[in-house]
Amino acid sequence: MPAKPNHLRSLADLKQVQRSLAERREREAAEVAAHAAAEKKRAAEQDLFTRAIGATQPLRRKAAVPLAPEPPAPIPVQHQLDEQRVLHESLSDEFDVTTLLDADDAMSFRRTGIHTDVTRKLRAGEWSIQREIDLHGMRSDEAREALGAFVRTAHKQGLRCVRVVHGKGIGSPGRQPVLKAKVQRWLIQKTETLAFVQAKPSEGGAGALVVLLAPTRR
Repeated sequence: MPAKPNHLRSLADLKQVQRSLAERREREAAEVAAHAAAEKKRAAEQDLFTRAIGATQPLRRKAAVPLAPEPPAPIPVQHQLDEQRVLHESLSDEFDVTTLLDADDAMSFRRTGIHTDVTRKLRAGEWSIQREIDLHGMRSDEAREALGAFVRTAHKQGLRCVRVVHGKGIGSPGRQPVLKAKVQRWLIQKTETLAFVQAKPSEGGAGALVVLLAPTRR
């Protein structure tokens, strides 16, 4: 077969190049059109969302103020000191109780206006003992503080009848019941005390007192 002339081969190559360029331009045009369509669709969706919810504004951020942690509740030290001072001042060891104690075989006390029937019932055990404190072995100052706090707390809780164990003084110097006399003085000075009697033998006898407290005011 005879070979094609050179000018014909050159013409065929040129046409091939032109076809390739045309196809490339078509592809690029198609890509541009597709991108434009996608952008148009996105803009349309955004416009639809804006029309649906209306105009919007960015939220304003409030200025944040760091808050210090809440301080712990203050300890009522002064109140505690006042209570201790009142306790020391009100319970005196020098208080004369001889005119306030009933002179019978079992020493007893009843505040003015309290009928003798009250002490009789205390001795008979007609009042139920609700709580007791044992002052055995305490020094005088310790016993005074403990007794004052015990009577105050029992009265606040609405208790009416308590027992105070002070001992018979067997272990004291001279075997004298020193604490017993002091406990009587302290109880008489407490306004919460209405009356007291020596406990029955089965409840401590001469080493304890059964105390009737005033009712709590509501």
